[in-house]
Amino acid sequence: MKRVRSDEAKRQRNRYQHKSTRTAIKKLRGAEKEEAIAMMPSVVSMIDKLAKKNIIHNNKASNLKSKLAKHVAAL
Repeated sequence: MKRVRSDEAKRQRNRYQHKSTRTAIKKLRGAEKEEAIAMMPSVVSMIDKLAKKNIIHNNKASNLKSKLAKHVAAL
């Protein structure tokens, strides 16, 4: 029973972190150049934390960071 409770707590935490990261990525993609440059380090940090905790795969994290960097550079 304890395992069920702890798994549910971890699931909720992971969902919250993943959803807030996705929201931050969407904000970054819709932002102006100066704002996007300022947001980039924090969003990359969020993505790295998800990958470190195995919430997303390492390759997916790399692909997201690469695409965001290309987007910001193209602004």
